[in-house]
Amino acid sequence: MHSLLRASMAIVTSRLTPWLLLAITVAVVGFAPSLPSLRASLASSEVQALSAKMRDRGREYVHGLELIVSGDRVMGDNLLASSTDRLSLLARDCMRTKGCDMDVVAGALASAVDERTPSKPVPSHVPAVHARANAGLTVPLNTPVKRALNDWLTWNRPQLVDAYENYLFLREQLGPIYADADLPEALLFGLLAQETGGKVHAYSSAGAAGPLQFMPITARRFGLHLVSGFDMRLDPVAATRASATYLTALLARFGGDLPKALAAYNLGENKLAGLHRGLGVESFWDVKLSRALPTETRLYVPGVLAAAWIFMHAADHGLAAALETGLTDITLRDAISIGELTICLGPELNHGGWFRTLRNLNPRVSGGDRLGAGTAFRMPSMLVPVYVERCAGDSPRLARARDLHEARDETREDLEVALQERD
Repeated sequence: MHSLLRASMAIVTSRLTPWLLLAITVAVVGFAPSLPSLRASLASSEVQALSAKMRDRGREYVHGLELIVSGDRVMGDNLLASSTDRLSLLARDCMRTKGCDMDVVAGALASAVDERTPSKPVPSHVPAVHARANAGLTVPLNTPVKRALNDWLTWNRPQLVDAYENYLFLREQLGPIYADADLPEALLFGLLAQETGGKVHAYSSAGAAGPLQFMPITARRFGLHLVSGFDMRLDPVAATRASATYLTALLARFGGDLPKALAAYNLGENKLAGLHRGLGVESFWDVKLSRALPTETRLYVPGVLAAAWIFMHAADHGLAAALETGLTDITLRDAISIGELTICLGPELNHGGWFRTLRNLNPRVSGGDRLGAGTAFRMPSMLVPVYVERCAGDSPRLARARDLHEARDETREDLEVALQERD
């Protein structure tokens, strides 16, 4: 049954023949009620939830076809892309869920075609932290790490939550890089949380830049140059590759001692090596070394390790909330800026708005510059139906966003950019 489900999802996600999918789905409308296992399958609340989400995605798919028929090919294609991206993730969840099979998928899609009404996005749970990806990471719960845990879970919790949400939308791109380097995913999260809270366009007063805060000299050493005027330190994929390479080298230099490697990542490897030789200490946690380190580095190492520990126990600390994190590359129908998109999309499912997420996913795009119609743009899949509904043509939301955009004071452009990069 799962092989049939995989084959069906391959048709769905191919996007080459959207009308073929519709024909297949219509064909099962009359057949689905007679499927013998459907009633038993839907007895599970988990399967019912999956079926409801598939039905909603099917509605969006049909609405996309309707837009194409009505002459709006760009928005129709965008809806087809997001709905199939989301259906493929739901199919994967279905294959992992007892009682969920092709009957459930057929019934849900058939119901969607029969209703032919669009629906609001429905969030799904974030992917679980895989133990295997963090099997080699042991976090010592000593006094410095406990202090850092206290900080993360009290006054610094807002940055922790922002870092977690920022990372989840980048996880599909960044997680495999650390996995390929045989480094724990939790460690990547710890670095992002401690360095910038997962903000791609972050700068420090010392000159470090990007989500992982590379200094110019270190950046050049690991291939992060200017490319057509763009600072590759701000590219999250390139910065994560450089980080994995650098951290692997530091672990090799310091005999696999992770706290020392992290200290070197923050302080500089030669400075740490000099302190290590001069003091003759074996452990990073040795009081003599701790007293000799700058306060920033002394707090940095336990901060990274504490954030990594929280990531491995996210559900215990309220970080495993319902959040759909799939991504879709769309084509913009009208000229629009990230700022305008943020306003017309609204704060649904994200109380802080979508400005930071959209900038993180499109790192080469300034928040205030308008992108031309036809430009490729990446956004969370769950936002595509909202974009289609609110952010094109004569939408009142778009008109309001454009009005606010035009009211900007051009003389403050440099200040705006600086504030956006600091946020």
